[in-house]
Amino acid sequence: MQIQLNGEPHAVDSATTAADLVETLGLTGRRIAVEINEQIVPRSQLAETRLCDGDQVEIVHAIGGG
Repeated sequence: MQIQLNGEPHAVDSATTAADLVETLGLTGRRIAVEINEQIVPRSQLAETRLCDGDQVEIVHAIGGG
């Protein structure tokens, strides 16, 4: 199935969760925020949030600074 990942087409399996996507992208353990269809998904819900065909997914890295 196709999703939009940060504005670009991205193919994923039909059973993919948000946590699976984060892991596939090598972002596990990093300070990131995941938004699906303009809704922030709490880290605690990533494993139970299944992606659907056509979902708009944005993943951003938190960057600290001073």
